[in-house]
Amino acid sequence: MAPAAFDAEAGAANGNGASHSAKPSTAAGAPGADAGAAFVLESKGTWWHAGFHLTTAIVGPTVLTLPYALRGMGWAMGLTLLSVMAAVTFYEYSLMSRVLDHCEARGRRHIRFRELAADVLGSGWMFYFVITVQTAINTGVSIGSILLAADCLEIMYTSLAPHGPLKLYHFIIIVAVVLAFLSQLPSFHSLRHINFVSLLLSLGYTILVAAACIRAGLSKNVPPMDYSLSSSKSEQTFDAFLSISILASVFGNGILPEIQATLAPPAAGKMMKALVLCYSVIIFTFFLSSITGYWAFGSHVQSNVLKSLMPDSGPALAPTWLLGVPVLFVLLQLLAIGLVYSQVAYEIMEKTSADASQDRFSRRNLVPRLLLRTLYLAFCAFMAAMLPFFGDIVGVVGAVGFIPLDFVLPVLMYNMALAPPRRSPVFLANTAVMVLFAGVGVIGAFASIRKLVLDAGQFKLFSNNVVD
Repeated sequence: MAPAAFDAEAGAANGNGASHSAKPSTAAGAPGADAGAAFVLESKGTWWHAGFHLTTAIVGPTVLTLPYALRGMGWAMGLTLLSVMAAVTFYEYSLMSRVLDHCEARGRRHIRFRELAADVLGSGWMFYFVITVQTAINTGVSIGSILLAADCLEIMYTSLAPHGPLKLYHFIIIVAVVLAFLSQLPSFHSLRHINFVSLLLSLGYTILVAAACIRAGLSKNVPPMDYSLSSSKSEQTFDAFLSISILASVFGNGILPEIQATLAPPAAGKMMKALVLCYSVIIFTFFLSSITGYWAFGSHVQSNVLKSLMPDSGPALAPTWLLGVPVLFVLLQLLAIGLVYSQVAYEIMEKTSADASQDRFSRRNLVPRLLLRTLYLAFCAFMAAMLPFFGDIVGVVGAVGFIPLDFVLPVLMYNMALAPPRRSPVFLANTAVMVLFAGVGVIGAFASIRKLVLDAGQFKLFSNNVVD
């Protein structure tokens, strides 16, 4: 069962923050127990299980956009900023884990991001800010995962039956049905085996796409290699900031406290091992994809390097099997990503809808779980079918969501909770990172909104085509 955690929601509802009015939630099995903690965020995992969850939350098909991010900066700046972003995010996540460990050592083990922020920052409004942003991010990623998985299915289908009758919404329904079935796995911890497979899938499609890029780069059909930047200084600046916002979004996850909650207590120190595992995969996949994709296509690379390998006109630049297998791997991993990012929504729903005094598979708990999770995924599927340009919207949500949760709040909470001296290098570095990424968030939001406006002419409700 999940360990006792502070019920920030009572304190936040009164505007007091979690640190002053929260009380430990009742032990699972007793009347009034926190079913969201007991059933969804149960704490039974090891550090490598947390590493699998974290890798799935960060390393996804977005790695295939990294060559496009390099296109806006060039080789030197692109690889430098990719390295800096990896180092900064590892630092940020390690700080958040230390804050969680700090609270746990003082008898306050937080298993929800919103509780942690409200407790450390002592503000009820911060609780509502985090839950609002986190819900928007997680729902957006769930919708995007369904849409992109359906797009993968459609790509495979049209390659086999170019004039077949099935449309994008048919594949969205198929993906949603599969996710609805898998969503009945009751807890985050129960996804550990799926997320291990997800880790292997990310390694698999990265290696295969890299091989395809190398093959394409050595062929005669690839466009001439050109790594030049825009001739306009203002356009160069805008492209660079857009690339930075892409990198920030790719490294974001927004659910590290919920992932750390899956660790069996005491959790102190275990998350650092999980981070090392995750970032070993990140360094391999991110750099391999970035370097090979940008080398092969240069300034001609598209927003997803697979699109460059399968141009709209002319032959594919790699064998069918070498392109088809990565698409299949991406499809399967998107199912895992959809499951991971749905956990916060499930925990919120089941905190009040489930009864922790009864077995999780009892009729009392099984029926509400089946109904609510299915309805949630049906909503996500409907939004994916209605808004096949959702990627542009998620870009805006990511800029205003991932950056506050993953780049601003960790350093702020560390400075508040562990209180390093104000003139110490740690405090000054944390403040600089906080200010820098607050600015990046504003610029990223502007860049994403600009792209949304530019793509507006392509938007059509319930379209059969996904707008890149």
